[in-house]
Amino acid sequence: MKHSIVLSAAIGALLTTGVAGTALAAKPGFEKCTGIVKAGQNDCGTSGHACAGQASKDSAPDEWIYVPIGTCEKIVGGKVKQPKK
Repeated sequence: MKHSIVLSAAIGALLTTGVAGTALAAKPGFEKCTGIVKAGQNDCGTSGHACAGQASKDSAPDEWIYVPIGTCEKIVGGKVKQPKK
């Protein structure tokens, strides 16, 4: 019984990690753009919250949204978010 509980927990953790990893992957043909998001319209979490749609104010510098590549810097206030190294 104890073995099956541990196995179930391990499988659940792997599935959760796989889904989260997929959600964080970049969309082909798109780039992350900061500084242009309207409140409640962000695509993912930041250091202040964990989910999409939780931006609390317009144009916050750490909130981002996916836009087609080459579009971000054409929008006033837009800056391409560089991937962490």
